[in-house]
This record gives sequence, C-alpha cells and structure tokens, in this order.
Amino acid sequence: MNWDQIAGQWRQVKGKVREQWGDLTDDDLERIAGNRDQLVGRLQERYGLAREEAKRQVDTWSSHM
Repeated sequence: MNWDQIAGQWRQVKGKVREQWGDLTDDDLERIAGNRDQLVGRLQERYGLAREEAKRQVDTWSSHM
C-alpha cells in the first residue's frame, strides 16, 4: 500500500499502526493523520529511534500492508 492510499484510509489503518507501535497515543494518531513524515517523527520521539531507523520501520510496515 502506498502512502496516498494509507492517508486516504487513515481511519481504517490507524488500528494497524497502533498494533505495530503500541506506544503511540490516540493524540499521536490524530496528529499523524496519514502523514509519513509525522509518523516517522513520532516514532523517533516515542521509541528513541534514529530518523533512518524510524524510516526503515515505516517503510517495512507499509510494504506489508
């Protein structure tokens, strides 16, 4: 699934995001609203990841959607 599809279906997809990254809050998910860069930034914040690692995780997750 590409990011245009994820953004368009964000309400359905955010449950799957929450399954993958349980430390994200409902507020985080509302702010992300399907924006890849926002998701990467929140993962950096919540999990203490380097930007490249957060991007890698997001890309891997989205490719399995």
